[in-house]
Amino acid sequence: MGLVQREIEAAGFTTIILSPIADLTASLSVPRVAAIEYPCGRTFGQPGDAAGQMAVLRATLDALAAIDAPGAVVNLPFEWPESPKEVRSQSIETPPIGSYLQRNPWDLPRLVYRKVPQPS
Repeated sequence: MGLVQREIEAAGFTTIILSPIADLTASLSVPRVAAIEYPCGRTFGQPGDAAGQMAVLRATLDALAAIDAPGAVVNLPFEWPESPKEVRSQSIETPPIGSYLQRNPWDLPRLVYRKVPQPS
């Protein structure tokens, strides 16, 4: 993502990345980082929490406006409401493509080469 950000910045647009692992992200020389202590894969918040997700988005955009020079990291003021153990213990529904490939693993090479199987 850092390469894409640098190219967009070179074209004259200001960018920021929202990251739950800000130290690693910043080490990639991205122009601006909004750091959030949320689990990976849930950077914007809890599933279905539109208000919380909007708050994260607004805080990220505020950080973008507040950062004067590239290279800065801003820590957003959000805290995840569950312990890490609770986050990992939640069962997540398998995406449809995952379910399909569990039933039809031989179709994976076709999908990789964009030859989508037709329904029978």
